[in-house]
Amino acid sequence: MDNKIYIIGHKSPDLDSSAAAIAYADLKNKMESADNYAPALAGEINKETEFALKKFGFEKPEVLNNAKEKNIILVDHNEFQQAVSGIEEAKIIEILDHHKVDFKYGEPIAFTVKPWGASCTIIADEFFARNIELDKNLAGLMLSAVLVDTVITKSPTCAEKDKEIITKLAGIAGITNWQEFGMELFKIRSTVSELSGAEIIKSDFKDFNFKAGKFGIGQVETVDLNEFAAREDEIINELNKLREAENYHSVILFITDIIKEGSEFLVSTVDQLKVGEALGAKLKNGKVYINGMISRKKQVAPKFSEIFDK
Repeated sequence: MDNKIYIIGHKSPDLDSSAAAIAYADLKNKMESADNYAPALAGEINKETEFALKKFGFEKPEVLNNAKEKNIILVDHNEFQQAVSGIEEAKIIEILDHHKVDFKYGEPIAFTVKPWGASCTIIADEFFARNIELDKNLAGLMLSAVLVDTVITKSPTCAEKDKEIITKLAGIAGITNWQEFGMELFKIRSTVSELSGAEIIKSDFKDFNFKAGKFGIGQVETVDLNEFAAREDEIINELNKLREAENYHSVILFITDIIKEGSEFLVSTVDQLKVGEALGAKLKNGKVYINGMISRKKQVAPKFSEIFDK
């Protein structure tokens, strides 16, 4: 192994995962007066990540296809099934995350987990606590990530610390109306005219291993559910293909209306009754709308764990 340390988020990288890799590499290099920390991606970025990188003047980080025999810091996840290929044979140096802990490793490492709405909130807090200068453009990129992950502070994952950090980052970035900027991000996030059904599903998608089998749960946020209405059957067909091809128990895409604060669930599963039980609602033709359910981390994944991890 060389001394290069890759900082990398999860597969199907979202904005927080990508921005956290960039921001934490910058922080670590400044803290240690080094240049060996490098951001990386575990896959191709989505539309709002591309927009934010371009808006704030950042190059897309290197896509790391395999972590075997490389030095790695994981950000925005700690579960191996969500990690870059080859992670089992990598040297893991550290983890920084805001999700539940599902991690086992053969030696002690630095492990930072906070119950906040975004990984970038944790990293920004480190910048401020250490009085390390935060570049205006990096502040804008991190702000974008926190706004998306907290659904502009509407998500149940949003903590008071997130709101504090949003205000600080917006001030540094020179963004006077962060709510308006957040809506701009979600309008880009929900633009699907150029995406295939499979691309929509994978745009923000995570695997979960429960005792009943492998589950895939994707989420798309929008300001108007009607944009997706005509494509629901097409998307369910793609969910079926994915479930059969990759031996999933269930594959779910939920489309969240951030204005109405509810989600349309599209489901492919081998056990529709139990999925309905997990969601607390009866599915009809693999579909159901649930008011008030908008968070995969706080609402959806825990409900599935309750039913399928018994």
